[in-house]
Amino acid sequence: MDWQELTNLTRGQPFVVERVRLTGNGVAIEGEFELPQLAQLAVEDQVFVTAFVRCHGSIKEMERIFGVSYPTIKSRLNRITQMLEFVETDPAPSRADVIDRLRRGEITAQEAVSELEGRT
Repeated sequence: MDWQELTNLTRGQPFVVERVRLTGNGVAIEGEFELPQLAQLAVEDQVFVTAFVRCHGSIKEMERIFGVSYPTIKSRLNRITQMLEFVETDPAPSRADVIDRLRRGEITAQEAVSELEGRT
């Protein structure tokens, strides 16, 4: 069964995966597993995101593939974006980095305290 069949069965209702089986050795793991964000999108949106990645983010190419206008592509991207949680890729600075920047005079003592407390 693929994701599209599962989505059709659930009619878009949220669901939880409770069993995972590794095909190579038959080991099964039971628990409560949350689907990755992209797998939670409707199949049509998954196809759209896949096409966008394959087009290297070219909206002009997306217009050609889907036969729709620039505003339509942007609108759909914006709608999908609102469904996805942003994944922070810029980790908080280490304590040593903050202290080094403070020593060099790049930040004030108050800024250092804020950064160390995670309130940048």
